[in-house]
Amino acid sequence: MRNLPAPEDDGAADALPGAAVPDWLPRADTLVAFVYPMTGTPGRALPRGWKEIPGAFGCTAQSCAFRDLHDELTALGASVVGVTAQPAEEQREFAARERIPYPLVSDPDLRLAAEIGLPTFEVEGRRLYRRLTFVARGARIEKIFYPVFPPDRNAADVADWLRANPA
Repeated sequence: MRNLPAPEDDGAADALPGAAVPDWLPRADTLVAFVYPMTGTPGRALPRGWKEIPGAFGCTAQSCAFRDLHDELTALGASVVGVTAQPAEEQREFAARERIPYPLVSDPDLRLAAEIGLPTFEVEGRRLYRRLTFVARGARIEKIFYPVFPPDRNAADVADWLRANPA
C-alpha cells in the first residue's frame, strides 16, 4: 500500500452516524459493513489511473484483511458484509478465488448512496462507492471509518474499535 495517494476527509460521511441501515442488508446485532469501489477481475484491466485516485486501490487487500480477521470479528459479536457497486457475478468469482467467508452484497444501482447518502466517485463513466466502513447496532449506524487508509489496516482498526466499544 506504499506510494498510494491518501484520501482526505471531505466530510461526505459526516451525516451517516444515526442513519437507519436499509432492511435489504443483512441483519445483525452488530453489523460491520465495509464498502469498497471494486475488486480486480482476472483478464480485465483496472480503470486508467486507478492507483492515482486517492482511496481507490486496495479493495482486494481490504477484503482479505476482513477475511483474515473474520473469526476475531465474529468473536467480538460482529457480522461482516462487503458492499460494492460491482455486478454480483464478479463478486461471486472474487469470493470463490479469495475464499471470502462473509457475504458480498452487489449494489450496482447504488441504492445505499440514494437511501443513506454513501459517497461515490466516477471513473471511466462508472459511478462507484468511495471506500468506507460502518458499524451498525440496532440497525442504526454507530461508527464510521472514513476515509479508510490504508485499506489493508481497516479490519484491524474495526476490531480495535469493537474491543473498546463492546455492545
